[in-house]
Amino acid sequence: MFEIIKKDGRAKRGRFHTVHGTVETPVFMNVGTAAAIKGAVSTMDLKEIGTQVELSNTYHLHVRPGDEVIKKLGGLHRFMVWDRPILTDSGGFQVFSLAGLRKIREEGVNFHSHVDGRKIFMGPEESMQIQSNLASTIAMAFDECPSSVASRDYMEDSVARTARWLRRCKKEMERLNSLPDTINPHQMLFGINQGGIYEDIRIAHAQEIAELNLDGYAVGGLAVGESHEEMYRILDVTVPCLPADKPVYLMGVGTPANILEAVDRGVDFFDCVYPSRNGRHGHVYTRYGKLNLLNARYELDEKPIEEGCQCPACRHYSRAYIRHLLKAKEMLGMRLCVLHNLYFYNHLMEDIRTAIEENRYQDFKKEWLADLQA
Repeated sequence: MFEIIKKDGRAKRGRFHTVHGTVETPVFMNVGTAAAIKGAVSTMDLKEIGTQVELSNTYHLHVRPGDEVIKKLGGLHRFMVWDRPILTDSGGFQVFSLAGLRKIREEGVNFHSHVDGRKIFMGPEESMQIQSNLASTIAMAFDECPSSVASRDYMEDSVARTARWLRRCKKEMERLNSLPDTINPHQMLFGINQGGIYEDIRIAHAQEIAELNLDGYAVGGLAVGESHEEMYRILDVTVPCLPADKPVYLMGVGTPANILEAVDRGVDFFDCVYPSRNGRHGHVYTRYGKLNLLNARYELDEKPIEEGCQCPACRHYSRAYIRHLLKAKEMLGMRLCVLHNLYFYNHLMEDIRTAIEENRYQDFKKEWLADLQA
């Protein structure tokens, strides 16, 4: 399923073959939490800006409209009119970050919906069932997301429980994929490595889950408060312990600089809300760093967001016009900024893939990092 075409140091240029199409890696997945990209971006738009994988969230779709509803409507691909790969997050991060009061047991987690307060129970089997109903291309294992500053004792207990939950996820997915009414019987499973910033816990957990021969492996629990240097240190020791022939996904990361550094450490998949969230606030990415289009300096600026960019915003509109839309609270301003940012990320990944193919990734990374800090 994962074919490595070229390596340049630890950076990998690969192809991940799925039932919903082939993913060229390294790849940035565009985040559509509730089956939509925030900012009035349609799935037709996603194709135009070069999106390969859309990411939706198990917890949010379970709460609203309900995974059973989506199953009755033919699964997530049909529901949102998207025929390319979809990855669904397991809901674990949301359960541990949004739910407030919650009770963790070996079976799973009891908590209250952040929408209507109703009681919900989610464990490995429930997460797999929901994701099977959604019929995503890739399902993520249900894990606990402990605080990055959790004590060593708590982290060890948490990671051990996550490892046990992963085995249950694998068993349940195999069962679900064998059922006659399963929409996507080829659904894949990625396991998640945890351990905070404790190197030895990360390494031991990576070695343990590597034995399960999953479709891919994620590194979770980073970009949650630790420094960039700590994140890179954990990647340096963890990624080499994961199977070399399977894709590695760094969850929730990050800035263009984070991506450039993580690719250099062997990461293949990325996702982050930054491009859409920042875009909705008028902050747009360029080769030379971020611009805040709400600044007065752009009031009479007739240039596009970035010279030479071929996104729908830059092909047609000026910074001045987009600034006006944002100041006037017109949704078009937000939409154009999100489209630009996602295009920027998607095409950064395209340039990264080309640089690896041409065996010049180190120079490419150095030039980009210098420009971003200029």
